[in-house]
Amino acid sequence: MTHPVSRTILLLDIERFSDRDDVEQAYLRRMLYDVTDRALETAGIDETLRTRADRGDSVMELIDANAPVTALLRALLTEVPMQLRALNRMASRSAQMRLRGVVAGGYVAVDDLDGWVGSDLNHACRLLDAALLRAALRERPDDFALCVSDSVYQGVVRHDHPGVPAADFHQVTVGTKNGPLTAWLHGPVPPAGEDHGERGAGEAPGGSGDRPAPATPAATETTGTTGTTGDTGTTRDTEDTRNRPAPTAHRGAPAPGPVLDVNGGSVSFGGGYVAGDQHGVSGGRVTGDVVMGSKTDGDRS
Repeated sequence: MTHPVSRTILLLDIERFSDRDDVEQAYLRRMLYDVTDRALETAGIDETLRTRADRGDSVMELIDANAPVTALLRALLTEVPMQLRALNRMASRSAQMRLRGVVAGGYVAVDDLDGWVGSDLNHACRLLDAALLRAALRERPDDFALCVSDSVYQGVVRHDHPGVPAADFHQVTVGTKNGPLTAWLHGPVPPAGEDHGERGAGEAPGGSGDRPAPATPAATETTGTTGTTGDTGTTRDTEDTRNRPAPTAHRGAPAPGPVLDVNGGSVSFGGGYVAGDQHGVSGGRVTGDVVMGSKTDGDRS
């Protein structure tokens, strides 16, 4: 194994890569390489200053520590979103590409099997796979979400270099199997308490840029009063008793006809209470025919 060497670590990952078929995946991988190469070229980082590892739906770049991190961040914040907008504008839904990105710093060694090892690299991979970063990308109207490690923020971002506005980065804590990691997310932080899983509630599989369906706000229970001929009965509903929908019947089907719930008090109606079977009501169930108003045919009570 080689000696650990200081490197800037760049990771880019395609959202929903496994939802696509083989042809779409091959196309997206080519586009990922193109976007990565152009961003690094814009930052002035040529191939002699970087080493690439392919991870299928993602790409990992180890960049020489002498390459300017400010130029890399500036390219990621401007060049990558611009390229993605241009690609997705002309692409079909299944061929659109959205990316999560991580920039970190640390020591990385190469083992005898040409594999990369190092705890700093492991931490960067944990950030890339974090549910919070996935949720941030789902909430974005654009196609890119970037997170930087705490060391990159403290060493570079917080100094507010041109094109890398420190105010646009927000501190977050990312839970991983190795414990919480402090990182800095570019752009808005997803609301606390929302589902930060791979797929949000109401989110359709496949395609790019899908968003969770808006949650239905919980109704606030209020108390309304139903007036009659001088007597009142108290009903409990979620908005206004007069606009209250009928309760559901068998298997969720709406119950037919209007519904009146009465808890205590009494209710009287104008006209007669006639026709059919008639039963006294004492907080129980009414059966038979009930007619509200007057009735001219039949016997009158």
